[in-house]
Amino acid sequence: MSAQEQGAHITLAQALRANPAPGNLAAEMIRRGTVELEFYSPHLTDLQQPHSRDELYVIARGTGVLVVESERFSFKGGDVLFVPAYADHRFVEFSEDFGTWVLFYGPEGGEANSGH
Repeated sequence: MSAQEQGAHITLAQALRANPAPGNLAAEMIRRGTVELEFYSPHLTDLQQPHSRDELYVIARGTGVLVVESERFSFKGGDVLFVPAYADHRFVEFSEDFGTWVLFYGPEGGEANSGH
């Protein structure tokens, strides 16, 4: 789904019904400039690999642990988590109802490498 010039409104119910495109783990909700919003709700195991851009996770529902490199961050619905570009990370010990908004932004390599 592309962002419209007049804006966009996406509900959690819509995101939960969205299906990832073939070959993707998350469903794309909005893409505009360097911003890409997805919704991710893994089943049993988180299979994601490191990404080339910085990302924010806004936990929509559920609980669990995000492992970034060797650090562990417990989370619950409403929390926000940051993962820098190229960091090895995955969700573990997450509840069956777990779902998160994923916001990729900025340049390839992350903002720390862009001088900003």
